[in-house]
Amino acid sequence: MTRTPVEMAPPTHRRVLRIALPIVLSNATVPILGLVDTGVVGQMGAAAPIGAVGIGAVILTSIYWVFGFLRMGTAGLTAQAQGAGDRDEVVAILSRALLVAAIGGVGLIVLQWPMMAGAFALSPASAEVENMARGYIGIRVWSAPAAIALYGITGWLIAQERTRAVLLLQLWMNGLNMGLDVLFVLSFGWGVNGVAVATFIAEWSGLALGLWICRGALMAPAARAWAAVFDRARMLRMATLNRDILIRSLLLEAIFVSFLFFAADLGDATLAANQVLLQFLHITAYALDGFAFSAEALVGQAMGARQRQILRRSAVLTSFWGGIAGLLLTVGFAVAGGTIVDLMTTAEDVRAQARAFLPWMMVVPVFGAAAWMLDGIFVGATRSRDMRNMMVISVLAYGLALALLMPAFGNHGLWAALLVSFVVRGLTLGLRYPALEAEAA
Repeated sequence: MTRTPVEMAPPTHRRVLRIALPIVLSNATVPILGLVDTGVVGQMGAAAPIGAVGIGAVILTSIYWVFGFLRMGTAGLTAQAQGAGDRDEVVAILSRALLVAAIGGVGLIVLQWPMMAGAFALSPASAEVENMARGYIGIRVWSAPAAIALYGITGWLIAQERTRAVLLLQLWMNGLNMGLDVLFVLSFGWGVNGVAVATFIAEWSGLALGLWICRGALMAPAARAWAAVFDRARMLRMATLNRDILIRSLLLEAIFVSFLFFAADLGDATLAANQVLLQFLHITAYALDGFAFSAEALVGQAMGARQRQILRRSAVLTSFWGGIAGLLLTVGFAVAGGTIVDLMTTAEDVRAQARAFLPWMMVVPVFGAAAWMLDGIFVGATRSRDMRNMMVISVLAYGLALALLMPAFGNHGLWAALLVSFVVRGLTLGLRYPALEAEAA
């Protein structure tokens, strides 16, 4: 076994930014791709293709999102193995992640028909839209193994601070996807299926590029040392970690889904306004993720090296920059929020509602930054049980706030409950932080 003790240098502001900024840039390409997907089918002159691409993408994105545990779990385990100087285990973790992705992807391909039936039962659409969306999903699902594998590869690269490689992956995949969108839909006239084929090719080519980036590890003997790859204790640790993160993520998704369901009872204009304002939340997530991912890498390495002071400095520095990002977002939303709303919708009633509730999105980046950053810290430390348990408390607090505030304050109460869930998650994880530090000692 290749194990070299690691004496970590104290992290610096420059190092944190070197990890974070490529992630922020790569995240910025995601909404641009969505705009191109929608824009090319919008040129077909009918509403059904836009709806089909929209609902098909939402269904697949929601299912793939469940496999987000693979990115977080892989990042935490890899960073700790890196910090411990166990290079063979770093390589073995990548092999395990790719095997999990292959099994999960093949499972989705096999289960695609009941999956689609269940999705359309929950979210019915017109016969024309559903037929197009089924064709879209039926093409894209064949790249499920690649899409899921990229979660594991991304986490593995982040743990080793190779975020420029992650940026390269995103630029390649999303750039190719956009170019093929234009070619297949506007030049070849393939319609909705053209968008699906473009994504299918982009995801498989992205996996090929990801494997090439990781070729040094994959060519190492440890990548095929199956006794170590399938080591019972390490497989069990990975399974337990991923299970807890999956439960945590499903609970978080339940908050957002219920938020939209409750908003639907407040009228079409309010529902639409909330959808507009949720885009501000996505912008916040894209920005703060870069610094949370920095925490995953640096805290995980310090935990693996058992260097408590380095861990603390990693947590403080990454959180400092996360807080700065949250503050800048708050100022940006306060200054330009109304203009952004006007760009996103031309409906005057929706604009008025969105402006009325915009102050909630002005405070979310500041009050929610702790939740994002502590998530990254706890992922790096692989303290998944704490993440799961504190999310349970956050869901309960959200439900209590809904019951108390929404009947009296309507949509203001709904937004207040969402903010409460962020604050409670940050506070409860903060209370568990001393135990995390103690483990590093």
